Amino acid sequence: MATLSEGLVVAHLGKGIAVEVDDTIVLCQTLRKLDTVVVGDRVKLSLSSPEQGRIEQLLPRRSVLQRPSRSEHPRPVAANIDTIFVVFAAEPECDFLLLDQYLAICENCNIDASLVLNKIDLTHSDSVEQELQYYQTLGYSLYRVSANQQIGISELQQVLCGQTGMFAGQSGVGKSSLTNALLPEKSLKINSVSDITRHGRHTTTAATLYHLPGGGDLIDSPGVAIFGLAGLSEAQLAWGYREFQPFIGQCRFNDCRHVNDKDCAVRRASENGEIAASRYQRFLKLREKMPPANRH
Repeated sequence: MATLSEGLVVAHLGKGIAVEVDDTIVLCQTLRKLDTVVVGDRVKLSLSSPEQGRIEQLLPRRSVLQRPSRSEHPRPVAANIDTIFVVFAAEPECDFLLLDQYLAICENCNIDASLVLNKIDLTHSDSVEQELQYYQTLGYSLYRVSANQQIGISELQQVLCGQTGMFAGQSGVGKSSLTNALLPEKSLKINSVSDITRHGRHTTTAATLYHLPGGGDLIDSPGVAIFGLAGLSEAQLAWGYREFQPFIGQCRFNDCRHVNDKDCAVRRASENGEIAASRYQRFLKLREKMPPANRH
Protein backbone atom coordinates (compact mmCIF):
# COMPACT_ATOMS: atom_id res chain seq x y z
CA MET A 1 0.00 0.00 0.00
CA ALA A 2 1.24 3.51 -0.77
CA THR A 3 2.70 5.38 2.17
CA LEU A 4 0.26 7.75 3.83
CA SER A 5 1.01 11.39 4.51
CA GLU A 6 0.06 13.01 7.79
CA GLY A 7 -1.81 16.32 7.72
CA LEU A 8 -3.84 18.86 9.66
CA VAL A 9 -7.45 19.68 8.73
CA VAL A 10 -7.68 23.47 8.28
CA ALA A 11 -11.12 24.01 6.67
CA HIS A 12 -14.17 22.47 5.01
CA LEU A 13 -14.58 23.76 1.45
CA GLY A 14 -17.83 22.77 -0.16
CA LYS A 15 -17.85 18.98 0.00
CA GLY A 16 -14.09 18.78 0.26
CA ILE A 17 -11.81 19.02 3.28
CA ALA A 18 -8.72 21.21 3.12
CA VAL A 19 -5.78 19.41 4.71
CA GLU A 20 -2.39 21.00 5.23
CA VAL A 21 0.47 18.63 4.46
CA ASP A 22 3.83 20.30 5.13
CA ASP A 23 3.17 23.70 3.50
CA THR A 24 0.73 22.51 0.84
CA ILE A 25 -3.07 22.51 0.97
CA VAL A 26 -4.56 19.25 -0.31
CA LEU A 27 -8.27 19.03 -1.10
CA CYS A 28 -9.51 15.70 0.27
CA GLN A 29 -12.55 13.49 0.27
CA THR A 30 -12.99 11.21 3.25
CA LEU A 31 -13.68 7.51 3.65
CA ARG A 32 -17.36 6.97 4.44
CA LYS A 33 -16.74 4.74 7.42
CA LEU A 34 -14.70 7.38 9.25
CA ASP A 35 -16.23 9.48 12.01
CA THR A 36 -16.90 13.12 11.16
CA VAL A 37 -13.60 14.82 10.37
CA VAL A 38 -13.40 18.39 11.73
CA VAL A 39 -11.05 21.36 11.72
CA GLY A 40 -8.09 20.73 14.02
CA ASP A 41 -8.05 16.99 13.37
CA ARG A 42 -4.79 15.27 12.49
CA VAL A 43 -5.31 12.71 9.75
CA LYS A 44 -3.48 10.28 7.48
CA LEU A 45 -4.23 10.61 3.79
CA SER A 46 -3.34 9.09 0.43
CA LEU A 47 -2.48 11.47 -2.40
CA SER A 48 -3.95 11.03 -5.89
CA SER A 49 -2.12 14.20 -7.06
CA PRO A 50 -0.08 16.87 -5.26
CA GLU A 51 -3.30 18.81 -4.61
CA GLN A 52 -5.87 16.05 -4.14
CA GLY A 53 -6.21 13.11 -1.82
CA ARG A 54 -8.36 10.99 0.41
CA ILE A 55 -8.43 10.89 4.20
CA GLU A 56 -7.84 7.27 5.20
CA GLN A 57 -7.43 7.54 8.95
CA LEU A 58 -8.37 9.87 11.79
CA LEU A 59 -5.62 10.15 14.41
CA PRO A 60 -6.52 10.16 18.14
CA ARG A 61 -7.86 13.49 19.46
CA ARG A 62 -6.73 15.07 22.73
CA SER A 63 -9.96 17.06 22.89
CA VAL A 64 -13.13 17.52 20.88
CA LEU A 65 -15.74 20.24 21.02
CA GLN A 66 -19.28 19.22 20.16
CA ARG A 67 -22.55 20.94 19.51
CA PRO A 68 -26.03 19.52 19.81
CA SER A 69 -27.64 18.36 16.58
CA ARG A 70 -31.21 17.52 15.71
CA SER A 71 -30.51 13.86 16.20
CA GLU A 72 -29.62 12.41 19.61
CA HIS A 73 -25.88 12.52 19.01
CA PRO A 74 -23.91 15.75 19.43
CA ARG A 75 -21.80 16.62 16.36
CA PRO A 76 -18.11 17.46 16.66
CA VAL A 77 -17.18 20.99 15.51
CA ALA A 78 -13.45 21.23 16.16
CA ALA A 79 -10.74 18.99 17.60
CA ASN A 80 -7.46 19.24 19.48
CA ILE A 81 -8.21 22.65 21.03
CA ASP A 82 -6.01 23.47 24.03
CA THR A 83 -7.79 26.58 25.31
CA ILE A 84 -11.14 28.25 24.69
CA PHE A 85 -10.97 31.98 25.36
CA VAL A 86 -14.41 33.11 26.51
CA VAL A 87 -14.80 36.71 25.37
CA PHE A 88 -17.17 39.18 27.04
CA ALA A 89 -17.30 42.97 27.38
CA ALA A 90 -18.90 45.86 29.26
CA GLU A 91 -21.24 46.17 26.27
CA PRO A 92 -23.32 44.14 25.61
CA GLU A 93 -24.00 43.43 29.28
CA CYS A 94 -22.03 40.44 30.61
CA ASP A 95 -24.02 37.24 30.35
CA PHE A 96 -22.52 35.27 33.23
CA LEU A 97 -25.00 32.42 32.73
CA LEU A 98 -23.58 31.86 29.23
CA LEU A 99 -20.05 32.24 30.60
CA ASP A 100 -20.70 29.53 33.21
CA GLN A 101 -22.14 27.30 30.50
CA TYR A 102 -18.95 27.64 28.42
CA LEU A 103 -16.76 26.95 31.45
CA ALA A 104 -18.78 23.86 32.46
CA ILE A 105 -18.41 22.40 28.97
CA CYS A 106 -14.64 23.06 28.92
CA GLU A 107 -14.24 21.37 32.33
CA ASN A 108 -15.84 18.24 30.85
CA CYS A 109 -14.05 18.30 27.46
CA ASN A 110 -10.40 18.29 28.48
CA ILE A 111 -10.08 21.89 27.22
CA ASP A 112 -8.64 24.74 29.30
CA ALA A 113 -10.69 27.92 29.56
CA SER A 114 -9.53 31.51 29.96
CA LEU A 115 -11.54 34.73 30.17
CA VAL A 116 -11.03 37.74 27.91
CA LEU A 117 -12.59 41.07 28.87
CA ASN A 118 -12.67 43.08 25.64
CA LYS A 119 -13.43 46.82 25.23
CA ILE A 120 -11.59 47.78 28.44
CA ASP A 121 -11.71 51.38 27.17
CA LEU A 122 -15.38 51.24 28.34
CA THR A 123 -16.21 51.19 32.05
CA HIS A 124 -17.92 48.24 33.70
CA SER A 125 -19.75 47.98 37.01
CA ASP A 126 -18.34 47.00 40.40
CA SER A 127 -20.57 43.91 40.44
CA VAL A 128 -19.00 42.71 37.17
CA GLU A 129 -15.54 43.31 38.65
CA GLN A 130 -16.44 41.24 41.74
CA GLU A 131 -17.56 38.35 39.54
CA LEU A 132 -14.33 38.57 37.54
CA GLN A 133 -12.22 38.45 40.68
CA TYR A 134 -14.13 35.38 41.83
CA TYR A 135 -13.37 33.55 38.55
CA GLN A 136 -9.70 34.36 39.06
CA THR A 137 -9.78 32.83 42.57
CA LEU A 138 -11.02 29.64 40.87
CA GLY A 139 -7.85 29.60 38.75
CA TYR A 140 -9.21 30.99 35.48
CA SER A 141 -6.84 33.41 33.74
CA LEU A 142 -8.32 36.80 32.83
CA TYR A 143 -6.97 38.97 30.02
CA ARG A 144 -8.09 42.58 29.79
CA VAL A 145 -7.89 43.79 26.20
CA SER A 146 -9.23 46.25 23.67
CA ALA A 147 -9.16 44.98 20.11
CA ASN A 148 -9.96 48.45 18.73
CA GLN A 149 -7.30 50.24 20.80
CA GLN A 150 -4.77 47.38 20.40
CA ILE A 151 -4.43 47.03 24.19
CA GLY A 152 -3.36 43.64 25.58
CA ILE A 153 -3.16 42.02 22.13
CA SER A 154 0.56 41.18 22.42
CA GLU A 155 -0.12 39.41 25.73
CA LEU A 156 -2.79 37.28 24.03
CA GLN A 157 -0.34 36.51 21.21
CA GLN A 158 2.19 35.24 23.75
CA VAL A 159 -0.41 33.05 25.46
CA LEU A 160 -1.54 31.54 22.15
CA CYS A 161 2.01 30.81 21.03
CA GLY A 162 2.56 27.05 21.07
CA GLN A 163 -1.10 26.07 21.46
CA THR A 164 -4.40 25.90 19.59
CA GLY A 165 -6.98 28.37 20.82
CA MET A 166 -10.51 29.42 19.95
CA PHE A 167 -12.71 32.38 20.89
CA ALA A 168 -16.26 31.93 22.15
CA GLY A 169 -18.80 34.40 23.49
CA GLN A 170 -22.13 36.11 22.88
CA SER A 171 -22.49 38.18 19.71
CA GLY A 172 -21.29 41.77 19.85
CA VAL A 173 -18.41 41.21 22.28
CA GLY A 174 -15.77 41.62 19.56
CA LYS A 175 -14.60 38.09 18.76
CA SER A 176 -14.01 38.92 15.10
CA SER A 177 -12.22 42.19 16.00
CA LEU A 178 -9.88 40.17 18.23
CA THR A 179 -9.32 37.59 15.49
CA ASN A 180 -8.50 40.36 13.01
CA ALA A 181 -6.13 42.02 15.50
CA LEU A 182 -4.24 38.72 15.89
CA LEU A 183 -4.45 37.84 12.18
CA PRO A 184 -3.95 41.00 10.12
CA GLU A 185 -3.58 38.89 6.94
CA LYS A 186 -6.58 36.66 7.58
CA SER A 187 -8.36 37.53 4.31
CA LEU A 188 -5.18 36.82 2.32
CA LYS A 189 -4.99 33.35 3.88
CA ILE A 190 -8.60 32.57 2.98
CA ASN A 191 -7.93 33.63 -0.61
CA SER A 192 -4.77 31.55 -0.88
CA VAL A 193 -6.64 28.43 0.29
CA SER A 194 -9.40 29.02 -2.25
CA ASP A 195 -6.87 29.72 -5.03
CA ILE A 196 -5.15 26.41 -4.39
CA THR A 197 -8.36 24.44 -4.27
CA ARG A 198 -10.10 26.59 -6.93
CA HIS A 199 -13.22 26.63 -4.80
CA GLY A 200 -13.33 30.36 -4.24
CA ARG A 201 -17.04 30.51 -3.54
CA HIS A 202 -16.97 27.73 -0.99
CA THR A 203 -14.80 29.46 1.58
CA THR A 204 -17.62 30.18 4.01
CA THR A 205 -16.85 27.34 6.35
CA ALA A 206 -18.10 26.52 9.81
CA ALA A 207 -14.58 26.74 11.18
CA THR A 208 -11.13 27.54 9.80
CA LEU A 209 -7.73 27.01 11.39
CA TYR A 210 -5.14 29.79 11.00
CA HIS A 211 -1.47 29.79 11.96
CA LEU A 212 -0.70 32.89 14.00
CA PRO A 213 2.30 35.00 12.92
CA GLY A 214 3.88 34.70 16.38
CA GLY A 215 3.31 30.94 16.65
CA GLY A 216 0.31 28.91 17.73
CA ASP A 217 -2.97 28.32 15.94
CA LEU A 218 -6.40 29.93 16.13
CA ILE A 219 -9.59 28.16 15.10
CA ASP A 220 -12.05 30.77 13.92
CA SER A 221 -15.63 29.59 14.08
CA PRO A 222 -17.81 32.54 13.08
CA GLY A 223 -21.50 32.46 13.74
CA VAL A 224 -21.53 28.96 15.16
CA ALA A 225 -23.40 28.72 18.44
CA ILE A 226 -21.33 25.70 19.27
CA PHE A 227 -22.11 25.26 22.89
CA GLY A 228 -25.21 23.59 24.18
CA LEU A 229 -25.91 21.62 27.30
CA ALA A 230 -27.31 18.65 25.38
CA GLY A 231 -24.02 16.77 25.61
CA LEU A 232 -23.77 17.08 29.40
CA SER A 233 -25.44 15.04 32.09
CA GLU A 234 -26.63 16.66 35.30
CA ALA A 235 -23.65 15.25 37.18
CA GLN A 236 -21.25 16.64 34.55
CA LEU A 237 -22.85 20.09 34.82
CA ALA A 238 -22.20 20.09 38.57
CA TRP A 239 -18.61 18.89 37.99
CA GLY A 240 -18.24 21.72 35.45
CA TYR A 241 -18.47 24.19 38.33
CA ARG A 242 -14.86 23.92 39.44
CA GLU A 243 -15.48 25.03 43.04
CA PHE A 244 -18.19 22.35 43.51
CA GLN A 245 -15.70 19.53 42.91
CA PRO A 246 -14.28 19.25 46.47
CA PHE A 247 -17.82 19.10 47.92
CA ILE A 248 -19.53 16.71 45.48
CA GLY A 249 -18.04 13.64 47.19
CA GLN A 250 -19.25 14.85 50.60
CA CYS A 251 -22.96 14.83 49.69
CA ARG A 252 -24.94 12.11 51.47
CA PHE A 253 -26.27 10.63 48.21
CA ASN A 254 -24.16 9.60 45.23
CA ASP A 255 -26.84 10.88 42.87
CA CYS A 256 -27.36 14.16 44.74
CA ARG A 257 -28.85 16.79 42.45
CA HIS A 258 -27.50 19.67 44.60
CA VAL A 259 -30.92 21.33 44.64
CA ASN A 260 -32.84 20.58 47.85
CA ASP A 261 -31.55 17.08 48.51
CA LYS A 262 -30.91 16.11 52.12
CA ASP A 263 -27.35 16.74 53.40
CA CYS A 264 -26.15 18.30 50.14
CA ALA A 265 -22.58 19.52 50.74
CA VAL A 266 -22.65 21.79 47.68
CA ARG A 267 -25.75 23.66 48.81
CA ARG A 268 -24.35 23.92 52.33
CA ALA A 269 -21.07 25.35 50.97
CA SER A 270 -23.03 28.00 49.08
CA GLU A 271 -24.99 28.90 52.24
CA ASN A 272 -21.70 29.15 54.17
CA GLY A 273 -20.12 31.42 51.55
CA GLU A 274 -17.52 28.82 50.47
CA ILE A 275 -19.18 28.84 47.04
CA ALA A 276 -20.40 32.18 45.65
CA ALA A 277 -24.19 32.35 45.92
CA SER A 278 -24.40 33.91 42.42
CA ARG A 279 -22.59 30.94 40.87
CA TYR A 280 -24.77 28.43 42.73
CA GLN A 281 -27.93 30.24 41.55
CA ARG A 282 -26.65 30.15 37.95
CA PHE A 283 -25.99 26.41 38.30
CA LEU A 284 -29.66 25.94 39.32
CA LYS A 285 -30.77 27.99 36.29
CA LEU A 286 -28.60 26.02 33.86
CA ARG A 287 -29.87 22.79 35.38
CA GLU A 288 -33.41 23.91 34.59
CA LYS A 289 -32.38 24.64 30.99
CA MET A 290 -31.01 21.13 30.46
CA PRO A 291 -32.99 18.69 28.32
CA PRO A 292 -35.22 16.64 30.69
CA ALA A 293 -33.55 13.40 29.55
CA ASN A 294 -30.25 14.61 31.05
CA ARG A 295 -31.82 15.26 34.45
CA HIS A 296 -33.10 12.74 36.97
